[in-house]
Amino acid sequence: MSIKELRTKAKDAGFDISPRANKIDNQLANDIKQALTGTNQESTETKAEQPAKAVQLPEFIKVRDFAELLNLPATEVIKTLIMNGVMATINEEIDFDTATIIAEDLGFSVNQEKTQSNSQIGVGFLQEQLAAEEQSDLQPRPPIVAVMGHVDHGKTTLLDAIRETNVVAGESGGITQHIGAYQIKVKDQLITFLDTPGHEAFVEMRARGANVTDLIILVVAADDSVRPQTIEVINRAKFTNTPIIVAINKIDKPTANIPKVKQELSEHGILTEDWGGKVIAVEISAKQNQNIDKLLEMILLQSEIENFSANPQGKILGTVVESHLSQGQGPVATVIIQNGTLKTSDIVVAGIGHGRVKSLEDEHGNKLKSAGPSRPVLISGFSDLPEAGDILQTTENLDQARELSLIAKKIKRSRRLTARPKLQGDSDNKSLNLILKADVAGSLEAIKQSFAKLHNDEVQINILSEGVGEVNENDVLLAESTKATVLAFSVKANSKAENLAKQKNVSIDHYTVIYELLENVTNAVIEMFTPEMERVSFGRGEILEVFMTTKTVMIIGGKVKTGEIRKKAPIAILRPDSEGELAEVGRAEIEELQQNKVTTKEVSEGNEFGMKLKTKVRLQAGDILESFEENLKQKTL
Repeated sequence: MSIKELRTKAKDAGFDISPRANKIDNQLANDIKQALTGTNQESTETKAEQPAKAVQLPEFIKVRDFAELLNLPATEVIKTLIMNGVMATINEEIDFDTATIIAEDLGFSVNQEKTQSNSQIGVGFLQEQLAAEEQSDLQPRPPIVAVMGHVDHGKTTLLDAIRETNVVAGESGGITQHIGAYQIKVKDQLITFLDTPGHEAFVEMRARGANVTDLIILVVAADDSVRPQTIEVINRAKFTNTPIIVAINKIDKPTANIPKVKQELSEHGILTEDWGGKVIAVEISAKQNQNIDKLLEMILLQSEIENFSANPQGKILGTVVESHLSQGQGPVATVIIQNGTLKTSDIVVAGIGHGRVKSLEDEHGNKLKSAGPSRPVLISGFSDLPEAGDILQTTENLDQARELSLIAKKIKRSRRLTARPKLQGDSDNKSLNLILKADVAGSLEAIKQSFAKLHNDEVQINILSEGVGEVNENDVLLAESTKATVLAFSVKANSKAENLAKQKNVSIDHYTVIYELLENVTNAVIEMFTPEMERVSFGRGEILEVFMTTKTVMIIGGKVKTGEIRKKAPIAILRPDSEGELAEVGRAEIEELQQNKVTTKEVSEGNEFGMKLKTKVRLQAGDILESFEENLKQKTL
């Protein structure tokens, strides 16, 4: 029909189209066609009568290949994508979730394609391979130990004490390079320590489900007892089923209270042996090197009980602890070998990196010909940089390794493109509105209990709705009206809810790892905290003499008492008050700073200086000048 006729009939049917409009959107066009001809309705009914055809979709697929798989014209697929708010050309790739919605809209049922190669790059594959080794081939291996605990409780001091006093016999010069892990020898037995306490690699590995740690040394300060990060480590150990040995540190301090530490640990399910439990506790002083040898003996004892073993002649497997780009070697990675024996010239793949092993180095920088179970080793020869938590394995040839790394690249790209936006709350009202959906009631309860631990006086977490089962349209509508985010733990959203969420611009965040969910919520809460102003003092100097005074500029001479005076840093002018306490009476800006009549950028402790200051304060001999800077510091839970 003509445009004029179409306008008239559409208006008669109740559709209000502007006289100036020469285009309308697909949804409106579809509604008009259905109202005037009934064509769409009939085709829908016909489609409904036929059973849905099943298709298998990969994690990532090009629109052209997608159309061929559905045996439909590419134009029809692109049209359906646009109607769902996805602008994609014939050569662009879409993710599995998007393809599923489109396929279901077009009358197909969907299953995710599982390839053998896909399963060979994950943590599950590693566990399966380790479990498949013949018991008769297994041999004892050194334990892999991580030292963890609350900040300032002495993790680094303990690691330093162990490293300095127990470096593997025969090595001169100690550890010369940081590769994220090292080995020590105790009574002719080796122990591998992960030298990354509190490192982001642990967070990354945890989020991806990797757990390379056999034992956790939980460091608790005897004068501070159980703190938030202590509880975090306990929860991590429970979640990964990793044995704990408690190292009660700083027992040399007069304020040490060991019974209090053990009591508070018991409140979180850690019962030490003298409290009727099975957890070994060793009282130490890392600073004084007290009882370190006893702690190491307990590690060996616990290892004997746990019976850590591997097959040195079996399939070569390992986990990447950390990686970086080396100026001379290109992409390098620290890997803990967990099974088999890796040799130079072996062909390896780890995540998106593959290649032939060019060199193996230990923590001393020594070149190795091979590395067996529990050995930390720095590997060079990768094509790309693997990530912490990636599984390393060997392949028969470079083509096979290249194929596996290509699959990892596609998955990584898919995850990057489909990554959820950062969880955000209402910063104005200091609140985070959430709708919780989980697979089972137990998961729901665990998440809610974890949220209770995030309670604080500034930001409110509001769980507006909770339930078991898939995300539905009601969840999306509630999220829209309350500006909430839907958190879906181990459940999917039905296709109608997905479509509605896109129309209403509602975020549905999917999780399968509880710690990843908690970390995102924790970060969202922290980001809403009002930052604090933190003042850092570089040093103080005393004015010895005032040489010249004007309304805004003064020339003075002085001496640095502590730290250093920096030219670019602001100056606080401090003067004793009536009670003799130093109080700030004003601020100044350094226009020129000299030492021995030579212009300089800074003057250090014990040296005299000359200074030209811009200030409105009348300076006096005896005033203290403090060089400082102020930074906004994000508060944490």
